Amino acid sequence: MEQVIKRTLRIDKMLLMRALPACILLAGLLFAGTACRRQAAPMVGISCGRTEGGSDALGARYVQAVLRGGGVPFIIPTVETPEQAEAVIERLDGIVFSGGEDVNPAWYGEAVWNESVQVNPVRDRSDSLLARAAVASGMPILAICRGQQLMNVVLGGSLYQDIPTQLPEARQHRGGITHKIGAEPGSFLARVFGPDSLTVNSWHHQAVKSVAPGLRVVARADDGLVEAMENEQVWAVQFHPESLLLSDDSWLPLFQAFTGRCRRSGSK
Repeated sequence: MEQVIKRTLRIDKMLLMRALPACILLAGLLFAGTACRRQAAPMVGISCGRTEGGSDALGARYVQAVLRGGGVPFIIPTVETPEQAEAVIERLDGIVFSGGEDVNPAWYGEAVWNESVQVNPVRDRSDSLLARAAVASGMPILAICRGQQLMNVVLGGSLYQDIPTQLPEARQHRGGITHKIGAEPGSFLARVFGPDSLTVNSWHHQAVKSVAPGLRVVARADDGLVEAMENEQVWAVQFHPESLLLSDDSWLPLFQAFTGRCRRSGSK
């Protein structure tokens, strides 16, 4: 009986030794596959808006833009604490701050200007927590419309609360009207699209007033309002490239360039 047990153990050991290289190879392939998928398709979070009923909501165009740009979109639900925001950010390679409601003027030390200012305190808190966590992480940030205003406020700037009443000489910036902007040489817009002027859309009644420290204005409308800003981490635009992409593929390189930044950030 003892000899049978010893023989069985020798056979099991031989089988294990033969199987071990295959197990190691399989584990390596799984790890490499995961790494390749991560490198090829970075995880990109997208902040949500809020419905009147208190539900998280996001236009499909943001998701499609990230997908077409080469990223894996992750729709971020409302967060309530710094710990929740940090937990979300730790799992992302980059983040898109989407458009939506006005940023509460209290965040930059002002009272509400008039009845046109519509805020959502729950979203403001969630977005500010996510923005601070994202900035601290160093990950790439693409900020769109409200997103640009949010990043400017979080980093210490302020806003015009209502363009028509505070800047009556400014052009119309609501209703999806289009107009041209010029990008500064060397800016992210110039690197992606070249030196020519860009035709963008307008869906906003607020705009950057005082520019936050560390952000650089890289594009303006013909009335002087800020249309794009950047620093080493943030790309911010006042217009909606994800909407423009629905009918104009020439905007796809912006999302491809951003997901490329996310890919490089996630591989570090």
